[in-house]
Amino acid sequence: MLKIRLKRLGAKKQPSYRIIVINSTTKREGKPVQELGHYNPKTKEMKFDKAAALDWIKKGAQPTERVQYLIRHCKEDGTLDYQKKETVKLSKKALAKKQAEEEAKAQAEAEAKAAAEAEAAAPAEEPAAEAPAEEATEA
Repeated sequence: MLKIRLKRLGAKKQPSYRIIVINSTTKREGKPVQELGHYNPKTKEMKFDKAAALDWIKKGAQPTERVQYLIRHCKEDGTLDYQKKETVKLSKKALAKKQAEEEAKAQAEAEAKAAAEAEAAAPAEEPAAEAPAEEATEA
């Protein structure tokens, strides 16, 4: 059975991969049937022959999960269509702090809304409240 997988190259902590078609029983660094391209995960640089890969898949070659991802996110010219994630993961402590801030903000907004409603109702009551105050000063 043929597999489309990555062949690791590069120095320690500086990985670089070749995308190859190889027999599934052969070692990772064994001789490939065909080289389809290369991929550098550090710089997100890739050069890939997508048409040849799809042709091998039609012939029965099984791509690994990582190679399937690369095929799906490969442009027609063979480069990687990579978009950096916008979400930021927070630690438990930071997440709790953020939730506390949001709750405090929501509570402040609720208090402001209640104060605004009280002000809206207060002008109708103010003339009645001022009259007894004037009587008290005259006496």
